[in-house]
Amino acid sequence: MSPEVVNRIIEMAWEDRTPFEAIEFQFGVSESEVIDIMRREMKPSSFRMWRARVSGRKTKHRSLRGFVAGRHKSKNQKL
Repeated sequence: MSPEVVNRIIEMAWEDRTPFEAIEFQFGVSESEVIDIMRREMKPSSFRMWRARVSGRKTKHRSLRGFVAGRHKSKNQKL
């Protein structure tokens, strides 16, 4: 993966409203692979902070989301 792709994956992973399914759709990277990328690319303290932030967060998992309307679509996102 190019550094630009890795940076975009990290950016999307930090966004509260971007589900892991959107990252997988756009880049073909599963949730566990995103976690591996974050672990590898971030400082340990930053990774722990991110994991605590996204663990169990409803907005990071499409199946747990209770809303559909009002979703934002980035201009960088595929159809």
